[in-house]
Amino acid sequence: MADDVETITYTIESPEGDAEELTAPAGVVDLLREDDDETDAEVLGDLAMLSLAQQAHALVHHAPEDPGEAVRAQEEKALELFEERFGQSFGEMTGHSH
Repeated sequence: MADDVETITYTIESPEGDAEELTAPAGVVDLLREDDDETDAEVLGDLAMLSLAQQAHALVHHAPEDPGEAVRAQEEKALELFEERFGQSFGEMTGHSH
């Protein structure tokens, strides 16, 4: 059954020119699209920002040790960029805040 699922491959490129390919089920990207005008790249960008914010949050608030000021600053910036992208805070969107 899984062999019948169509996949699509995207390329993620860094400012330095490094590239990584990401293959995903095409239907999942479609299911996560919030409106018909949203592109696949926008869907993946939203997912990447959500994941980065979640991971930054975990590094600061769920780490076994104090992460230090540098990591807290990275989390703060990630959450600012999250709010700019989505128009609401990470806590508002996820129901999880400290």
